[in-house]
Amino acid sequence: MTHLHPQLLTPLPLACGTTLKNRLVMAPMTTCSGFYDGSVTIELVEYYRQRAKDAAAVIVECAFVEDNGPAFPGAIGIDSDYKVEGLTKIADAVKGQGAKAILQIYHGGRMSEPLLIGGRQPVAPSAIAIPREGAVTPRALENQEVYDMVEKFGQAVHRAIRAGFDGVEIHGANTYLIQQFFSPHANRREDEWGGDREKRTRFPLAVLDITRRKAQQYAAPGFIIGYRFSPEETEQPGIRFDDTLFLLDKLAAKGVDYVHFSMNHTLRSSLVDTADSEPLIDKFMRGRSTTLAKVPVIGVGSVLSAADAGTAFDHGYDLVAVGKGSIAYSDWARQILDGNTLSLAIDSTRREALLIPEPLWLFPQVAAMIRDSRLSGGKFAAGLYSETIQDEYGECCLTVTLAEDRITDLQMETAQPADIEFTTHFNVLRDRILEANSPYVDAVTGATTQSEAVKKGVAKVLMASARQRQQQEGADSAAAPHYDVVVVGCGGAGLTAAIQASEQGASVLIVEKMSVPGGNTLKASVGMNAAETRFQALKGISDSKERFYQETLKGGQGKNNPILLREFINQAPLAVDWLAERGIVLSDITITGGMSIDRTHRPADASAVGGYLVSGLLKNVHQRPEIDIITDTRVSRICYQQGNVTGVELTNELQESQSIHCHSVIVATGGFSANPQMVVSYRPDLAGFVTTNHAGATGSGIALLEAIGAGTVDMGEIQIHPTVEQTTSYLISESVRGGGAILVSQQGERFINEMETRDKVSAQIIALPEKSAWILFDQQVREHNKAIETYLSRGFVVSGDSVQQLAAKLEIPATTLQQTLETFNQVVTQQQPDPFGRTTALRQPLDQGPFYAIRIAPGVHHTMGGVTINTATEVLDKDKQPLAGVFAAGEVVGGIHGGNRIGGNAVADIVIFGRIAGENAARHAKQQA
Repeated sequence: MTHLHPQLLTPLPLACGTTLKNRLVMAPMTTCSGFYDGSVTIELVEYYRQRAKDAAAVIVECAFVEDNGPAFPGAIGIDSDYKVEGLTKIADAVKGQGAKAILQIYHGGRMSEPLLIGGRQPVAPSAIAIPREGAVTPRALENQEVYDMVEKFGQAVHRAIRAGFDGVEIHGANTYLIQQFFSPHANRREDEWGGDREKRTRFPLAVLDITRRKAQQYAAPGFIIGYRFSPEETEQPGIRFDDTLFLLDKLAAKGVDYVHFSMNHTLRSSLVDTADSEPLIDKFMRGRSTTLAKVPVIGVGSVLSAADAGTAFDHGYDLVAVGKGSIAYSDWARQILDGNTLSLAIDSTRREALLIPEPLWLFPQVAAMIRDSRLSGGKFAAGLYSETIQDEYGECCLTVTLAEDRITDLQMETAQPADIEFTTHFNVLRDRILEANSPYVDAVTGATTQSEAVKKGVAKVLMASARQRQQQEGADSAAAPHYDVVVVGCGGAGLTAAIQASEQGASVLIVEKMSVPGGNTLKASVGMNAAETRFQALKGISDSKERFYQETLKGGQGKNNPILLREFINQAPLAVDWLAERGIVLSDITITGGMSIDRTHRPADASAVGGYLVSGLLKNVHQRPEIDIITDTRVSRICYQQGNVTGVELTNELQESQSIHCHSVIVATGGFSANPQMVVSYRPDLAGFVTTNHAGATGSGIALLEAIGAGTVDMGEIQIHPTVEQTTSYLISESVRGGGAILVSQQGERFINEMETRDKVSAQIIALPEKSAWILFDQQVREHNKAIETYLSRGFVVSGDSVQQLAAKLEIPATTLQQTLETFNQVVTQQQPDPFGRTTALRQPLDQGPFYAIRIAPGVHHTMGGVTINTATEVLDKDKQPLAGVFAAGEVVGGIHGGNRIGGNAVADIVIFGRIAGENAARHAKQQA
């Protein structure tokens, strides 16, 4: 048995009079598993019951104290009396296993998402947004509201006592409201609740005071009161470690039973002073006052064994909290007490046995721990690998540490000392890559270039290590690797096809010529069209496939291939369900131009669909060991001999060639909007237009397929999108107009039905003397469209508190703009006929300031033409005969959208035909094997 640190099993008496039986506590880990209203589910009760045995205490995940306080979906609440019954079940379940039950209480403040709080504006100490892309500016609490907020924390404590909890943990960490009041970044107040450091302590101290009063008034002796804190903030200005010691000393003087570090590792050093490698716990022990020294301290992060706990105790922690390990092991405490080491890997078949609620199972950090039970062995040569990368900071050395099946560490060294911002960005990206065990993660906001360079470096290391592993195992280096299916392109269509093919039992290789997956799908904003879906039914929307068909045919100017279009329409609701079954839920619904009814499905928080879709699809890919991805590599040739696919030829960025054997190929490389020469060859009138597409949309897949005899259709049908920010080529989502916005000219006048099809709206903008327009909206539209926050953060938006103020900034005649809005608002409120024939997206009058505008003009957006396919997605030759084993999906295909694509149909296209291609390619490959 592994030696146990003597402190591990030693009981710990607390100042309140309660004694903890050992030094292990379960960390408060968000499960996202409450009901929509914050009440407790039965599976949440059982989740905690199973994990409480042998622990000294379970700190139950944070419960919001007010209904505008949730900071994440599925949060549980303690904001009303009717929540007490469910919380009682959790408290009883924990205490029934012999552990103390402690409930963490919080308010999200400016971290609260508007769509989780009924579209309301979040509240905070000051009207200062989080310094993150897309963050909403909160409303500053008035003085009396601050007093009321303190009382709400007190009411929450009283409810926790009524529910039978042994204590509460005040959540003053993770940038939530209590921390916001102490933060010089979030709190710019000049009244009694803000100003200097002393005044900024008043709110957390007031919350502690009322917690102590409620405990004295209502709780039995021994009620535990803890306080969780984040030791630093990276913001400027922000909380620094000496500020934290100042606050903790004041809390200790008033009386707390423990303080709880919030970090990802017990021995983490400063995020601010990155040149100082001393663990913060060591600084804490050295800098704490005599009063604070009497308060036990909990450490958390990367405790997976008794040895880890022992190391934490040696540095001064009195207790250790276990987070991810307690998810992976329902008997986590017993495992550690028995001297075992917890592995952060969960068998994919064990969710029910471990009683892990499904929302938690789908949470990205947990999903990254899941391992397919069919995975028989590793695929890397374990060791340290170095890669030199170049980014905006200069040349850096990236060191990647690999186990046989995992990335275990990433480190970076720069020629010059790295600044705080650089180090912070890298640490965030490092955590994402390690959690996902993949370089294919989201870039860090504000550090896109650096992120892409690091991800590219890690991807190169993984490929090199995999080749080394093959050589070590005696693989014939001259023999070409074999896959059932090769997918060319790693956007939405390619990822969907790969997942579907793997589910049919095929081994799959995805080849992507760019450094990162996602393609144009990452730029998709509005949503996914489908008719007769279950999500429409839940919202009471009566729609029909026939109506969808006719409107898409009309939007495509009657040029659509009717057979492909019918298949598209029929398969669309099945595709929405397919995504939902794989954790990609598009439950919110809006409308786009050319549609007569809400049928554009998007994420529940109304965010852009593209990033959400790609992240969800990649997560599914990572859970399937039978799918491999190669980036920075192009398919130079499809090997097609005697009517059969035999393989593909690859060329990487070093111009090294490689052959791959396969029986089926799926081409999903997108269109050619980013190839100006190709665009102009078909449409000379589009010379000089910007494009919304990513750099890889060059038509390379069309050329590959034409080389083996594929036919093409509609190549001259190229769509320009009417609302593009011209300096950055950034697409302004159609969902803004679908949410109620209008278009006005430089004269302040409307000139088109904004919900017309893209070609018609674009033509009218081009016809204006200035060849550009303003998309105009108010605060109501902003609050219901999360994408607008991105536009604000990127500096696209001009705003004014009044229509007159906005008009002055836009240099538009104020009287004309005011009259334009009054006329439009009468159409909305009085149901008058619109002079321009608009009948949809008349959601509310534009009369709630502030008012906003973005200058837009058309840009090349979508190429409707491409290779010809049939409904099985088989690529057809020039005689309309199938090329056996060759399939295509997405924008590389022509015929589906006719002369104009309806907004929201592209995402539907890639999922619908990606699924079909994956299924049929896998079937063909198995027949050839």
